[in-house]
Amino acid sequence: MAPSLARAAVAEGVGTFALVVLGPGAAVVHAQTGALGHLGVALVFGLTVVGVLATLGPVSGAHINPAATLALTLAGRFPWAWVAPYVAAQLTGAALGALVLLALLGRVGDLGVTVPAGHVGLSFALELGLSFCLLLAALRSGRPWVVGGVVALAAAIGGPVSGASMNPARSFGPALVSGIWAAHWLYWAAPALGAVLAAGVHRRLENRAPLAAPAVVDRGAAG
Repeated sequence: MAPSLARAAVAEGVGTFALVVLGPGAAVVHAQTGALGHLGVALVFGLTVVGVLATLGPVSGAHINPAATLALTLAGRFPWAWVAPYVAAQLTGAALGALVLLALLGRVGDLGVTVPAGHVGLSFALELGLSFCLLLAALRSGRPWVVGGVVALAAAIGGPVSGASMNPARSFGPALVSGIWAAHWLYWAAPALGAVLAAGVHRRLENRAPLAAPAVVDRGAAG
């Protein structure tokens, strides 16, 4: 039996809360102690996604990302009527997660807020590319370890440049609580465009005809 919308929305809120507490939380801990390192923070992000998908996937699908919800909807795998409640739950969970970080660790490391390290255009392009790769992996595989692995790799590569958010909710929570909104628009626009592209490629791959088997030439008959 399909889960009710209320149960699914709660699961989305809880999952996004966990993502923000543990993901940006790792960045805050690293800023405070220097103990984790950049790759350690990236690994925490990836493992968090694996854990959330494995735990809450059966309840809500564990989108924990408005861009993922958009991609799944455009791919015809999620109802439009559930999009707004899902996104509202994701944003609420992200905001609560950032508030918990503030209460526990203070305003260290700007609560892991995502801001471009350099040119905004470069960060936009990077967020677009990383979001496309993540969402295509989610659409084509959906396995927790695959999606979490892509998140970890993307964070390792793009973290120093753009923050490697790929998730408007993950960026929204820390921005709301820290009050830092620098170039915040790109953390919505780039993942949304990445979702459109990923859904389009996914549909194209789903609808394409299978490759024909190569013709076998009977060389004896051909002489």
